[in-house]
Amino acid sequence: MSIDWLQDFVFFYPLVMAWVWMIGGTWYYYRWEGRHKGDPDHPPATDRTPPCSILIPCFNEAENVRDTVHYAHASEYPDFEIVAVNDGSDDETGQILDELTETYPRLRVVHLASNQGKAIALRTGALAARHEFLIGIDGDALLHPGAVAWMMFHLASGPRVGAVTGNPRILNRSTLLGRLQVGEFSATIGLIKRAQRVYGRIFTVSGVISGFRRTALDRVGYWSNDMVTEDIDISWRLQIDHWDIRYEPNALCYIYMPETLRGLWRQRLRWAQGGVETLIRHAAGLFQWNRRRLWAVAVEYTVSILWAYAMFTVLIIYLVGLVTGLPPGWSGIGIIPQWAGVILGITALLQFLVSLLIDRRYEADRRFFRNYFWVIWYPLAFWLLSMATTVVALPKAILKRSGQRARWVSPDRGLRPPEE
Repeated sequence: MSIDWLQDFVFFYPLVMAWVWMIGGTWYYYRWEGRHKGDPDHPPATDRTPPCSILIPCFNEAENVRDTVHYAHASEYPDFEIVAVNDGSDDETGQILDELTETYPRLRVVHLASNQGKAIALRTGALAARHEFLIGIDGDALLHPGAVAWMMFHLASGPRVGAVTGNPRILNRSTLLGRLQVGEFSATIGLIKRAQRVYGRIFTVSGVISGFRRTALDRVGYWSNDMVTEDIDISWRLQIDHWDIRYEPNALCYIYMPETLRGLWRQRLRWAQGGVETLIRHAAGLFQWNRRRLWAVAVEYTVSILWAYAMFTVLIIYLVGLVTGLPPGWSGIGIIPQWAGVILGITALLQFLVSLLIDRRYEADRRFFRNYFWVIWYPLAFWLLSMATTVVALPKAILKRSGQRARWVSPDRGLRPPEE
């Protein structure tokens, strides 16, 4: 029996999705993004500027928290407070935060006696906050001065807007992995969020920068403390409850990403496991007509899991075929198809070109297009990484003990640029 259909699926799924993302991302740009009368430095003028609270959950952030608080405090928004939650850090994070309260008058600090996990830290910050609107950032993230205003532009625009996700930008670009991720965040993550917004729902807010309406969080029970990725779970629960989630590319936040293979593997495995956990938990509730706008996102993610296992199967068959005979109809299988591979490679480069053209306005580095010449390695590096993490994540999510608390793990934040 021939299994050519399996190989066709492996190579045509990325091809089809690339065109879906390009068309959706381009449509979003011309429909919404290009019509904004503003840019990251100049949010649109509005007479609705309700107060908000910036939440910063921190665990062992002694190296970064000073810069994070400094940039948050420099936000160009009329009325806000900063609530930093020290989640039982065992370094100097708590002491540093207490010292910073003397320098930054908008800052308040909440200390948890022991590490409870990011979800509990966020919930604690939300309960301690004084305002209805909450802007959550990571303890090592650097907010653009106009980011809060852009987030609040959406949150204050209507009563059904439950959350807004911003646009993370990568700071460390000195290594090949760093440069690949610059292209990835533009060509894949940013483009996917734009496309998903076009067809109704977003898979996840970015945990590193996201805004919420407290009323919406209260209705769904805040963040779950047993999910590996609390940001994916809260996104689905809000949308299942019919809250609107927006994507705002002008709300910039600067972050450091892993630049070691081990750090990248741990991060992407956590993302993959979190996505599978969310799908498993909420899949049964999606079979209702009034939740149909989530179907496209759910189907897209389910097919991506099937693709990962199909790719893994093709790879195993190919490796076995190198050392032994294969049944009739299997012997022609390979991991580098000829004409399909050429089309896929050209499509990948076109996808990166479209995304870089859209994203160039958010880059201070005028040499942004130099990353284009590194992205030829992207399909090999990150499609294989996506396959491997998904194959490992599915059984981990299925076998995970029910109710197990998700704890913090200090990430690899890459190589920092030398101080001048």
